[in-house]
Amino acid sequence: MAEHMRTKLVNDGLLMAIWKRKPTKGLLWHTDRGSQYASESHRALLKQYGIRQSMSRKGNCWDNAVSESFFHTLKTELIHHQIFRHRDEARQAVFEYIEVFYNRERLHSANGYLSPVDYELQQKAA
Repeated sequence: MAEHMRTKLVNDGLLMAIWKRKPTKGLLWHTDRGSQYASESHRALLKQYGIRQSMSRKGNCWDNAVSESFFHTLKTELIHHQIFRHRDEARQAVFEYIEVFYNRERLHSANGYLSPVDYELQQKAA
C-alpha cells in the first residue's frame, strides 16, 4: 500500500505473489487498463514468468468481477468499520485481514465453503 500507483508498485506486488504462490506458466493475470499494467516493464515481467495478460474493456467493471467483489468485501468487512489514524495502521489492518482472515479463515462459496488456503490444499491432495 503506497501513496502512488506506479509501475514499480504493481511489479513488486506481482513478484511477491509469484514468490509466495509459485504459479505455473499460463496463469491468467486480469487487470484494468491502467498505464502501469500496460508498461513495457510490467509486460516484460509477465512474459518472463509465462503469465498471460487480460485487460478489462474500457469502462467495464464486469470484466473484473472477481476483483471487484473482493474489494467490495474488504471495504464492507474492514475499511468502513474503522478509522485509521495513519497509513501504517491501515496497511497493517489490510495485511492482517487478507493474510490472516480472508485467506485462512473466511469461507468462500465459490470454493465449496472452504477458505482459499484449505481449497488449495484440497486441490493439491486430489
